[in-house]
Amino acid sequence: MARKMGPSHEGQAPLARHGVLRSRHPLVTMLSMLAIALGVVGVSATGVTAYSLWDATQAIGASAVVLDEEKPLPPSLGAIEGGVNLLLVGTDSCEGENAKLSGACRAGDTEGERNDVTMLVHISDEPRRVTVVSFPRDMLVPIPSCPKEDGSGSYSAMSSQMINASYQYGGLSCTVLAVEALTQQEIHFAGAIRWSGVINMSDAIGGVDVCVAGDISDPHTGLNLTAGTHTLQGVEALQFLRIRHGIGDGSDLGRISNQQQFMSSMVRKLQSDSVLADPGRLLTLATTAISQVQQGQLVLSSGLTNPTLMVQIAMAVKDVPFEDIVFVQYPTRYASGGGASRVLPVTDAADELFAALATNQPLALTGEASQGDGVQVTGEVAPPQPEATPAPTEPAAGETPVAETPVGTAPEQRVELPSEISGQTARQTTCTLPEN
Repeated sequence: MARKMGPSHEGQAPLARHGVLRSRHPLVTMLSMLAIALGVVGVSATGVTAYSLWDATQAIGASAVVLDEEKPLPPSLGAIEGGVNLLLVGTDSCEGENAKLSGACRAGDTEGERNDVTMLVHISDEPRRVTVVSFPRDMLVPIPSCPKEDGSGSYSAMSSQMINASYQYGGLSCTVLAVEALTQQEIHFAGAIRWSGVINMSDAIGGVDVCVAGDISDPHTGLNLTAGTHTLQGVEALQFLRIRHGIGDGSDLGRISNQQQFMSSMVRKLQSDSVLADPGRLLTLATTAISQVQQGQLVLSSGLTNPTLMVQIAMAVKDVPFEDIVFVQYPTRYASGGGASRVLPVTDAADELFAALATNQPLALTGEASQGDGVQVTGEVAPPQPEATPAPTEPAAGETPVAETPVGTAPEQRVELPSEISGQTARQTTCTLPEN
């Protein structure tokens, strides 16, 4: 379909939104893959329901986005040496129901669709660890040449643009190329979710607990919260994820740490018995994710039609210890003369992060929880208690006892990340700070 062109830049191709490419190989975003996989696993005893979910995942393949048509996909998660990388994007679309959720949309001040939230999710080899890297939307980066939607060629590269222009310029595949160029990391799967999709997925989860250190009020998103703990879902969850003017220093850096608080709390909830042990809620997650794809609220990358991969991703992350689920912000510094919110990548510090991920080393954070004064650390949660093991039984008469294997091993040495890298682990609890 026709796309609205953005403002042109001297010596550069004009920005243009990139349509959804057709593919026979559907793979949903990390969130929807997890939801569908858990749904299939949770209701597998009910053959008709499981088949309905599988049939629906086949039906949504026509809207998939091709990341690399010529590259063969691995047969399983374990076959991706060094782990798997998924790019999850949240966009500011003004189409359909999304227009009512933004004052800028209602005022007609927004052109195109941008990736205002960009996160790279790395799932390591054994032992499993999860690292989520958030990229500030105002970070100035090169945008590589991106393929046109009709296959007629490519858009010209741009030397320096905010990273959130990549989606408007060339769609999901262009954002993938921009993040790959910045990080030198191969991205295997990707997906984008719109505001309405976030609302519906948070409703399906049943709300996420967040902490606010003081009263916050933001006329831009319409969110008003009193100090204390709140369970957010629906529109309020979306407002909390979008808010920046009412918290910290009012920057996107503060908003990232706010989103990390939300995601950390959500991970703890998804690992709890209240979600993963309830087949009915798993089915709700799965069917909601599929419906969001069908309604155009989730945009998908190409991938395997084999549902085993979806199950593998879900199973790979559901038992990761809280301290090994780490949320970090890509390190930045403020740009001079580029506007108050423009930031530049600090690649030296980022290289240390990705080097540690490449060798699957456990991470230790040494920086602040937020570069934008968005949150403060308030404590840690206790790790889930392992199931009790039965007492050993006495060997039968004449039976040779089996020697027990020692279980005590020295813990791995954690790699201390540079202090320029802010973030938190899922074990840490944080609280949002009102605007200072």
